[in-house]
Amino acid sequence: MRKLYLTYQILLAGALLCLCQESFAQEGNKYIRKGNELYKEKKFTDAEANYKKALEVNQQSVEGRYNLGNSLYEQKRYDDARTQYANTFKAANNRDTKADASYNIGNTFMEGKKWEESIKAYKEALKLNPSDEQARYNLAYAQAMLKKQQQGGGGKDNKDQKDKDKKDQKDQQKKDQDKNKQDQKNKDQQNKDQQNKDQQNKDKEQQDKPEPQPSKMNKQEAERLLQALGQEENKLQDKMKKAKGQAVPVEKDW
Repeated sequence: MRKLYLTYQILLAGALLCLCQESFAQEGNKYIRKGNELYKEKKFTDAEANYKKALEVNQQSVEGRYNLGNSLYEQKRYDDARTQYANTFKAANNRDTKADASYNIGNTFMEGKKWEESIKAYKEALKLNPSDEQARYNLAYAQAMLKKQQQGGGGKDNKDQKDKDKKDQKDQQKKDQDKNKQDQKNKDQQNKDQQNKDQQNKDKEQQDKPEPQPSKMNKQEAERLLQALGQEENKLQDKMKKAKGQAVPVEKDW
């Protein structure tokens, strides 16, 4: 009887455990459904909160982890999303779910231009689901971008060098502009100084120039001077008249 009673207790405990697990699963699914509604409305932050509540109730929920990864991906939190996709891949038993998780892992790497990592993830997705044409297309794209990066001489390093060259060019242009501005400023100052110097010299000349003195001759002296000048002018005019009428001498005809 004791053995039978013990067996009954074990069965009862198992039934209670199943009931609890089912209750937890139902509670978790309620949050997942709410999260899905918010996700469709593009309220990704609110959807994230509900998926996290679902995982608090049921940590083994594959749907909760996968959908949480999607809500994080839409918020461009690619590293966090990748973590949830990786957890989904480990917890899932379904090949399609694993393939989808691997495909999304490839997308998170592609967003960061990590071509080699994305190629590996897409290949894993195609291994699990060979009919996934989107994974095949993304794989081809990632392979093409990796080849272009390798031919471009280093990808990120090459881009960094180009950015550095561009920055150096801008810095040099700014230095040249500043130098031209300073040269023009110096030239303007020199012109201004020269103008000031010329003005000072002009003012000094005006100061040094003697002012006209008033005449000290009386009226009688002035009249005599004018008469004398008048007589001299008459004589000069007579001489000029004679010179005009005088014959030009010619050479003697020997």
